[in-house]
Amino acid sequence: MENQTQYKFFIIEDDIFSANIYEQCLVGMNHNDVTYYNNGTDCLKYLDQKPDIIFLDHNMENTNEFEVLKKIKQYNTNIYVVMVSGQENIKTGIEALKHGAFDYIVKDHTVCDKMATVINKIILVKAELKKSNPNFIQRAN
Repeated sequence: MENQTQYKFFIIEDDIFSANIYEQCLVGMNHNDVTYYNNGTDCLKYLDQKPDIIFLDHNMENTNEFEVLKKIKQYNTNIYVVMVSGQENIKTGIEALKHGAFDYIVKDHTVCDKMATVINKIILVKAELKKSNPNFIQRAN
């Protein structure tokens, strides 16, 4: 099914294997505007490309993902950041949400399904925001 709106995705992941899986998941869902970064610093340099959704790996070497998350949200609060972690950790999930993440998902064999679910939630939230306040999206960007 073709999406009405094409979203721009950033994947921040230091494990190339995981990044490839995420990209294949997104392409399989007809999302073709996907950019990959192997660290948060590089991603921050390109926020002017206006990503809609960022999948941010939780446990990267040489990167404080919560700092990256904070900087993304400071740059534009309308970017939806989804923290992706290799281990299920409630404390990490809560921290991610406190710092502005939209959601927290665990890397496992169902990661594609989880990504699809989160993207659908974001689409619904964006639609509701637009419906409840049609000027909100334009003003915020």
